[in-house]
Amino acid sequence: MALEIRRPINEHEWNAYYSLRYEVLRAPLGQPLGSERNEGDATGIHFALYEDDILKAIARLDLQDQQIAQVRFVAVDQECQGKGFGLKIMQATEVKAKEMGIQKMILHARDYAVEFYIKQGYQNLGASYKLFDVLQHYLMEKNL
Repeated sequence: MALEIRRPINEHEWNAYYSLRYEVLRAPLGQPLGSERNEGDATGIHFALYEDDILKAIARLDLQDQQIAQVRFVAVDQECQGKGFGLKIMQATEVKAKEMGIQKMILHARDYAVEFYIKQGYQNLGASYKLFDVLQHYLMEKNL
């Protein structure tokens, strides 16, 4: 089993990246295709975890300023959840952030993912917003 975490490098990989983002984060909420993309995709740092060249997990790192970065769009293939891929992709975002001199990571966790992030050292700062007025998110942070 060969694991690799990197940015998608061709049209096929980018299509798979956005497809996974849609299938995990938007389709279950009844959102239309295209809702998985936003303006930050042009400037964000993208992470894709491949196992034997098959996409398993994704995340995006957005720089808020010179000291704070935000992790967004963390998604693990539904058939692969619970196998440690989410942990590995999060670790990769933190390693990159540290290399860039970032001192704090923030994210808005879905209600069902709060415990996942707490186990990685993130602190729950409280409710932040409801995505599409249905899914509660919580602001979380971690000092690097």
